[in-house]
Amino acid sequence: MRAKEAPTVPLEVVTMKEIDAIFAVTDALGIHREMLVIPLGPASPGRVRKLPSGKLEIVVDALHPIEEWVRELPKLIAAARGT
Repeated sequence: MRAKEAPTVPLEVVTMKEIDAIFAVTDALGIHREMLVIPLGPASPGRVRKLPSGKLEIVVDALHPIEEWVRELPKLIAAARGT
């Protein structure tokens, strides 16, 4: 008999675990870390947007595990950059 999976608990605060996962993606894309703004408060849904300063604001998704959400990050970044 399979054990029931525990419900996902919403993320309340972005920690170094989430930031490191984001950096792994953005480093691979050649985006300098100083061009990123990562708020410590997550949201649902997570999002990426280009700020007037040209920096990318990456708001971590509160409801999806970071390992899943960062798989979508390259697509979200491309959309925010208009590429």
